[in-house]
Amino acid sequence: MAQNWDTTADVVVIGYGGAGVAAALAARETGADVLALDRYLGGGATNLSGGIVYAGGGTRIQRAAGIEDDVENMFSYLRLEVGDAVSEATLRRFCEQSPAMIDWLMTHGVPFDPSLCPFKTSYPTDDYYLYFSGSENSGGFRDAAVPRQRGHRAHGPGVSGKKLYGPLAASAAAHGVRLRTGTRVTGLVVEDGRVVGVEAVTIEGAPAAVRRRFALLTRISAKPGVYHQGLRATMQRLLARIERRHGRPIRVHARAGVVLSTGGFIANGAMVRAHAPGYPWDQGLPLGTAGDDGSGIELGRSVGAVTDRMDSLSNWRFIAPPSAYLGALAVDAHGRRMVDESRYGAALGAAIADAPGHRAWLLVDADLATAARAQIGDQTVWFQRLQLERLLRIGSVSAPTVEEAARRAGIDPAGLRRTVDAHNEAIAHGRPDPFGKPDDLRRPAAAAPFTLLDISFTDRMSYPMPMLTLGGLVVDEETGAVRTTAGGTVDGLYAAGRTAVGVCSNSYVSGLSLADCIFSGRRAGAAAVTNGRTHEDV
Repeated sequence: MAQNWDTTADVVVIGYGGAGVAAALAARETGADVLALDRYLGGGATNLSGGIVYAGGGTRIQRAAGIEDDVENMFSYLRLEVGDAVSEATLRRFCEQSPAMIDWLMTHGVPFDPSLCPFKTSYPTDDYYLYFSGSENSGGFRDAAVPRQRGHRAHGPGVSGKKLYGPLAASAAAHGVRLRTGTRVTGLVVEDGRVVGVEAVTIEGAPAAVRRRFALLTRISAKPGVYHQGLRATMQRLLARIERRHGRPIRVHARAGVVLSTGGFIANGAMVRAHAPGYPWDQGLPLGTAGDDGSGIELGRSVGAVTDRMDSLSNWRFIAPPSAYLGALAVDAHGRRMVDESRYGAALGAAIADAPGHRAWLLVDADLATAARAQIGDQTVWFQRLQLERLLRIGSVSAPTVEEAARRAGIDPAGLRRTVDAHNEAIAHGRPDPFGKPDDLRRPAAAAPFTLLDISFTDRMSYPMPMLTLGGLVVDEETGAVRTTAGGTVDGLYAAGRTAVGVCSNSYVSGLSLADCIFSGRRAGAAAVTNGRTHEDV
């Protein structure tokens, strides 16, 4: 049937963060006319992120840093992290395309730097931009693959997400990608079983003063609102009021296809609770913008799409820097060890989420505490120092014995004593660590006083537990086309980034989500054009 459209493009991208801009650029590179729609200002969670792209297999940055890596080595490590989130063929393709992905990003202006971080950290100082961003050199993983630094941090001071997204958005604009901000997609238009467009509400035609206020409220909601959910909620109420007063409905025709790239659903507490009951959502820091509310996933569902891994969430408790803390013991309320402490922070975060009461502590003896203090100045950036200050001043108890420290912290003293004794005896007798921690990172806990640092789920501002969702729409791994509950695909509809199941949907390490956003975004954008042209030929 005939449709009345307000505007038309070959490819319409919904949500303009890392995955969205990658999809838009990939589609534009084929000569397609591309229109991107973003509910806010663009950037999404990518703009707020640390700007880490997980890449290896011999990237030009690795080679410049003197790091020898190859596709097989990268694949051998990642298949342990990724599991069955994607097929082995897709994971291998992700690894094989990794060096070219870095080249592509640099072609579009993203700056990388081969300065190699000499210590294990959750996020390097501004002196370093290539580092171990996962569990490559932790127990078990060392046996499967040679540890190699693959965390490619976009070059720039502080958290570098803007240095990743900004150049990509600028390049997309220069190449002719059209962008409408302040535009919320409310529905998909389907004709003869094919998605042919979208319905939306936009404030694009509102007075300039209204749009400036919308932009200001959006920035406050994104940050500092990410740290203060009450502030974000207030900003969102004001933004909704602007949309009600000044928004007008529009219909956008997509001749080739629609790409959903609106992020995950960590900002939607009801949705998180529905899919992950018992998860301490309200105690962590939802990482992303208010747009990470699952709206893209729901758009897909509205036309018969299937979802998976909706109960897969990642929360991160980082204990390094200082790197000396990797030799500490992470224990629960029963005094039992929880994990190889040298693993990436998502592994420790997952253990804490599953622990009784979501409580956990880090046991540090006097020798380890001395080593850690000596590293703080050289290994930390300002926000890490603030978090350490909070942890040491507010979240710690010390005592001359392990048992007394346990009692003061509310941990079972006998349980902690058994854990410490077993740990020390294993080191003394040359037995392997039960959690696989490498021998060069193990330290006996023997020197008084003993300190227990509270690393539980806790307040969002001074010692946050960042968290995000990893599940979403199931897609065809060759094209990014959205799959249906019946096993086919939704004609004309694609998904990318955290709106879709992807490489990081089982297990997260720093940079893997952003790398997957670029990988899946480019895949979806290119396939939308190719398949759309095939449809037109038919």
